[in-house]
Amino acid sequence: MSITPESTSHPTVVLVHGAFAESSSWSGVISLLLDDGYPAIAVANPLRGVAFDSDYLRATLEGISGDIILVGHSYGGTVISGGGAGNSRVKALVYIGAFAPEAGETPGDLAGKLPGSTLAETLRSVALPGGGVDLYIEQDRYRAQFAADSPAEIAAVMAVTQRPIQESAFGEASGEPAWKSIPSWFLFGELDKNIPAAVHHFMADRAGAKKTIEVKGGSHTVGIPEAAQVFDLIREAADATTGT
Repeated sequence: MSITPESTSHPTVVLVHGAFAESSSWSGVISLLLDDGYPAIAVANPLRGVAFDSDYLRATLEGISGDIILVGHSYGGTVISGGGAGNSRVKALVYIGAFAPEAGETPGDLAGKLPGSTLAETLRSVALPGGGVDLYIEQDRYRAQFAADSPAEIAAVMAVTQRPIQESAFGEASGEPAWKSIPSWFLFGELDKNIPAAVHHFMADRAGAKKTIEVKGGSHTVGIPEAAQVFDLIREAADATTGT
């Protein structure tokens, strides 16, 4: 049984959040998608590791009928790159301030590829009972690091509700990426402090992106205040690849 409506001509848009966020971070984009008739799913990304999270997304996609547009933010870009590979129903990839790794690359590799990321100095760790470590951004540093272009009250709630990522995920290598066979679109903030803008440009160029948008003054979570731009890019990707 499909987990989305089957009586629609639009592809299903699957949104994958990254570390230090959660699925409601897509709320503004989701409202616009639903208003325009697009079925949507905001996946609760486990944030346990590249292979595990990609497999989780892959399993989720099995329950969706028809064409699919994958949208990833931050570490979620790594997940759509892995989880979308080899699926003929995935028609487009949309990277919003997101990693787009090559096979064998890790999120940590890309974040540090060029100068500019200040994420590491804002993190705190929590030891897990079974071993390993979860990472959070310190709440009092969250807005400046992660969401500087969002209103203070929204960033404060995001800091409280952020979901941690297992530290080992940042060092886990990616598999063969979906962007090698599926067209991609990129949007990111000029002032992204997690993944520097120069790294976004590198990844978009390498992937042969159909369109690359750098939002002036935008932060790592540029898609929250600029939900309309994200929606427009998703719709452009859908029109270009599914004709809807």
